[in-house]
Amino acid sequence: MKRVLWLFIPAACLIVPISTVAQTSTEELAKKLSNPVAALISVPFQFNYDQNIGPQDDGSRFTLNVQPVIPFSISKDWNLISRTITPVVSQQDIFPYAGSQFGIGDIVQSLFFSPKKPTSGGLIWGAGPVILLPTASDDLLGAKKWGVGPTVVVLKQAGPWTYGALANHIWSVGGDSERQDLSNTFLQPFLSFTNKAAWTFTVNSESTYNWKSKEWGIPINGVVSKVTRIGNQMISFAGGIRYWTKSPASGAKKWGFRFVVTLLFPKG
Repeated sequence: MKRVLWLFIPAACLIVPISTVAQTSTEELAKKLSNPVAALISVPFQFNYDQNIGPQDDGSRFTLNVQPVIPFSISKDWNLISRTITPVVSQQDIFPYAGSQFGIGDIVQSLFFSPKKPTSGGLIWGAGPVILLPTASDDLLGAKKWGVGPTVVVLKQAGPWTYGALANHIWSVGGDSERQDLSNTFLQPFLSFTNKAAWTFTVNSESTYNWKSKEWGIPINGVVSKVTRIGNQMISFAGGIRYWTKSPASGAKKWGFRFVVTLLFPKG
């Protein structure tokens, strides 16, 4: 756990000085943060803890996901949203005699082409490719496979409410021939409520289905977040719990925890 925190601290220090004074209200920023394809630069540092991992429930895992979201205006009507997930993992005893591992996991890069304005019915959407990069620094921290597939997000924001879903599917297209091929679906339905004080209450699931092993992993997450300002830096703090309603034999079980610090860079 200490090794993960040491990676978080210098990364945050590097980013904070480049912030600009935000003119957007904290409530509006909180709503944008609930929208995966909002035109808002954000850098979440998402810390997760899971336990009861493996066939004997002996394992535990700390994961720091560094998840920069960067929008690009590519025309008068369209944005391109880059979402990158770089996991830094510390785990132990994920199966008998596995020992402990620490390092970088596989990077997932998503690109969403998204209209700048909602549809006439108020829907916000984006679609594009998702790419899995075999960047793991240890064999037990990644799949050792290249992967590609489609990703899509659809949502609606009505008053204080945001609801929708993000999904992707990744097939392996190369890599270590001795490792199992990939055909994995990710589903993330979400519902959030943001009040005028910029508190957001979110319930979501980050479910996965492995079509090769025919196994589900279904966690339910409850998270509370708050957008605020520290000096000139807009920032969101979030914390919550997770319960695994269904897990593969090698996956986490029962309760997990999440803490997130997100640096926000709205247009001044």
